[in-house]
Amino acid sequence: MSSGEGLRLRAPRHGVDPGARGWWTARALLTVSGPMTLAALALLVPGLLFFSGALVWLAPLVTVVLLVPAVAYALVMPARRCRTHGWELGETALYAVSGWFGRRRRIVPLSRVESVALRRGPLLRRYGLAVVTVATGSDAGAVRIAGVSDTAARRLTARIEAAIAHREPAVSHAEEGRGAKVLAVASARRLRYAPLTFWVWGGVLVAGGTVWRVLNALGVKPWRIGIFRRLWAGYGAGAPWLAALLGLAAVTLLGVAGALVVHAGTWWRYRLERTPSGGLDVRRGLFATSVVSIEADRLCGVALREPLLLRAGGGASVRAVAGGLGDRERNRKRSVVLPPAPRAEALRVCAEVLGVRAEVLGTGGVIEAGDAPRTGELSGALRPAPRVALRRRLVGALGWGVLPVALVLVGLGWLLDLPVLLWCAAGWVAVASPVVCALAWDAYRALGYAVRGRHLVVRSGTFGRETVALDRSSVQGWTFTDTPFALRADVATLTAAVPAGEDGYRIRDIPAAEAAKFAEFAAPGIVREFLIRTSD
Repeated sequence: MSSGEGLRLRAPRHGVDPGARGWWTARALLTVSGPMTLAALALLVPGLLFFSGALVWLAPLVTVVLLVPAVAYALVMPARRCRTHGWELGETALYAVSGWFGRRRRIVPLSRVESVALRRGPLLRRYGLAVVTVATGSDAGAVRIAGVSDTAARRLTARIEAAIAHREPAVSHAEEGRGAKVLAVASARRLRYAPLTFWVWGGVLVAGGTVWRVLNALGVKPWRIGIFRRLWAGYGAGAPWLAALLGLAAVTLLGVAGALVVHAGTWWRYRLERTPSGGLDVRRGLFATSVVSIEADRLCGVALREPLLLRAGGGASVRAVAGGLGDRERNRKRSVVLPPAPRAEALRVCAEVLGVRAEVLGTGGVIEAGDAPRTGELSGALRPAPRVALRRRLVGALGWGVLPVALVLVGLGWLLDLPVLLWCAAGWVAVASPVVCALAWDAYRALGYAVRGRHLVVRSGTFGRETVALDRSSVQGWTFTDTPFALRADVATLTAAVPAGEDGYRIRDIPAAEAAKFAEFAAPGIVREFLIRTSD
């Protein structure tokens, strides 16, 4: 392909039924616009009858906050959905486009479809429509096609069911000839990373709040206990700033002690082993040994997690991107294969886990087990996001992190005639702006993606930075998401759906012109039949 050519997704061949606009309008009136209009009337009618003087400011406020958005939503949303929504069943994949403010284009191979359902509620039957829901092994790969006529929906469902019935069963690629191996064991040196978590303070506050509620339920007033009254009389009343600093120090010390105790009790006798079949066994526990087994066929990759405090201390933890561990919350708890440890140790464990299995690539080539990824595949440079992603994060950080507080302080200062609040707003802007800009810069620098051998590597995050390496053969579908702001910046979010972990892993702010090409390169064949060539 020449440098002047590119690839992009074309529009699906089928749109929505003409009756879909009436259905979406009815839904808008029942769910959003109608309740907002009733709320506006509930405020205006009593004001008109009993507080006519308040209508001078109440009527414009209600109109701007409730009535205008209600009317705009009922008029704009159905029209936008009718222009955006569409679907197409290709030879190998299902393609669906949805959304009204933002647009979501989802492509799922028929070989990954597990079930298909047809839904026709009373409102749908009134307009002769149906909703088709196609499920895969990943929630992020589920496809919902709305606004389809009942006849077209039944025909689509029958075609998908026929494709499911006639497809060949999946072939397991379990490892052979790889004996059991110990990948990591407990180490007392890792205890120093235990306090580098949010729960150093959050855990103490949660525990303190629980004790406070229990004492209140028993009729005990904590502030009347002798020791607390003496502490306040000795420090708090005369030197409140000193009391605050001492309280913060006490909470920190309690949190550190608690984190060490919890970490030791949870990860005592920790041992990470590779099983003969290629899976993982994680053993841990002080009073009762807990064993989490991850089968080789359910292991889709690893996630290197570096929360802000842990990253500052040079540490990281590792999670397995695996299925079969319960719902999402249980999966997050049971998928940890390495507790907070030195980053070099975490990278080594990632490389060991990634090198367990040999996969057949979509191009037909075979990667042998001996070609395990090196540690540098996770620590090396990834392809960065475009510069416009930095601008988006700076605008978002200032718009959501600084501006609302400043506006509230200014508004209160003006209404209450308190100039001190105006000075507080100025101080807030001066102090918070550099902090949020630094966090936005760090979030921008964290963005990256690449294809390394048989793995797709994605990195993002500031407070909870995560680098995920996914087995490319485990990708069950792609979702291309954009909003009006993203379209203006010419970027999109590309989500890889996998039947494990968080179900979907996002490549944020990828250039829109490169998204389809990268998706086809990372997981060949999924989006291929819906691509068209473009010239720059």
